[in-house]
Parts: sequence; structure tokens; C-alpha cells
Amino acid sequence: MIGTLLTFFAVGLITIVLAGVALAVLGTVLSIGLGLASFLLFKIGPILLVGWIVMKLFERRGRKRGYLSASDRRWLEED
Repeated sequence: MIGTLLTFFAVGLITIVLAGVALAVLGTVLSIGLGLASFLLFKIGPILLVGWIVMKLFERRGRKRGYLSASDRRWLEED
């Protein structure tokens, strides 16, 4: 009877320890993932967005529709 109780106690203790380790690993992985996602979203994302907007503005301002530079015309007329 005491052997059975000690076996149940040991199995329960091992289960609790393993569950604690598994939850600690899961929490660490989720913490790293959320940290990386928030870094990319709030630090890198705005920089990329501003860069993209600036490039679009320069692209629109620098080239008008139907405009070809002299080197582009020469390249097209080489044939």
C-alpha cells in the first residue's frame, strides 16, 4: 500500500516537473517570437514605410509620363 502511494507520488512529481519545464520552454519561445515580431513591426517597419514613400515620391517627381532620356532614345533607335 505504501509502495503504491510512493509510486503515485513519484509519477505525479515527475509529471509536474516535466510540465513546468515544458511550459518554461514554451514561454521562452513565445517571448522571443513576440519580441522579434514587435521589433520588426515597431522599429523596422516604420523605417521601411518611410523609405518606400520617399522612393515613390522621387520616382513620380523625377520621371514624367512619356519622357525618355537621350540615352534611352539612342538605345531604342539603335536597330
